[in-house]
Amino acid sequence: MPVGTQATVKSLTAEDLATLGAEMILANTYHLYLRPGHETIERLGGLHRFMQWDRPILTDSGGYQIFSLGELVNVHDDGVTFQSHIDGSKHFLSPKKVIEIQECLGADVMMCLDECTPYPATREETLQSLQLTTQWARQCRESKGTSRQSLYGIIQGGMYLDLREQSVVDLTELDFDGYALGGLSVGEDKATMYKIIAKIAPILPHEKPRYLMGVGTPEDILSAVQMGVDLFDCVLPTRNARNGLLFTRFGRMPIKNAQYTRDARPIDEKCQCYTCRRYSRAYLRHLFTTREILGYRLNTIHNLFYYMEFMALIRQAISENRLAALAAAVMEEWKGGSKNQEGGETERTMVG
Repeated sequence: MPVGTQATVKSLTAEDLATLGAEMILANTYHLYLRPGHETIERLGGLHRFMQWDRPILTDSGGYQIFSLGELVNVHDDGVTFQSHIDGSKHFLSPKKVIEIQECLGADVMMCLDECTPYPATREETLQSLQLTTQWARQCRESKGTSRQSLYGIIQGGMYLDLREQSVVDLTELDFDGYALGGLSVGEDKATMYKIIAKIAPILPHEKPRYLMGVGTPEDILSAVQMGVDLFDCVLPTRNARNGLLFTRFGRMPIKNAQYTRDARPIDEKCQCYTCRRYSRAYLRHLFTTREILGYRLNTIHNLFYYMEFMALIRQAISENRLAALAAAVMEEWKGGSKNQEGGETERTMVG
């Protein structure tokens, strides 16, 4: 899911996203609650009409954004008091209120309010946080109305496998419409993250969507799919686009590098995105170094096209029962991608 935090995927229109093949996007409850406000969006016909997007939308609970405010947050058993990062105004969000906001927004998939366990954290701190997340999940489940909106529970438990397993037991008893793995990609090493995904994803209900939150390098996605994950979101493709880092089949391309100053080739000669069909590396480098807005847009189009094509390849491979073969072929192409087509240097892998 491309990330449209404030009801927009930066620099792109809804029509752009549909053309790129996006089937679902993510928006942020915290940010839309603060401005323009969920009641305003509801009066204007809901989030789909507000942003002119007629496909599914998932709204996260805003928990990650709230807890990232640090000293501006006070956590209670019944919810969270925090100060707005915009104007310092004070707000209180309970599990019930978070569901109410997402129902007003009209999201197709809503997320429970959870406490994002800090990293690193002791076992006692993690257990206390997990218990609160489970309590809030139960309250969110009870607060959900009779709408057709889906509600996902979020598996927490930090880096402790037994606590993660306990979270699965507690939340599956509540019978959510889908389940998310939260609290990963927060500073832990890759081996620890993979260990948790490999252990937890397979024991989640197979008949329901399994969502890995905030994880998004192509290598991480490919690995997690093989472990049983279905759904992903990450700011990586769009944020990297704005920072001049482009994803290709042969590695990551830092378009700001001087070697592209007179390079007339497209980013990737096999890519069929709008950017690659029309513009050269030299032009994209010029746009980036002069901070022209068009550069952000063209880079974002390319990166999201790459991601949508990548996911489509994975889905096709699954349907044809050849995912392992695809993974091996893709990994081999990445490993061999240190030389960019005709000799230009690129980063060796696609991992951050």
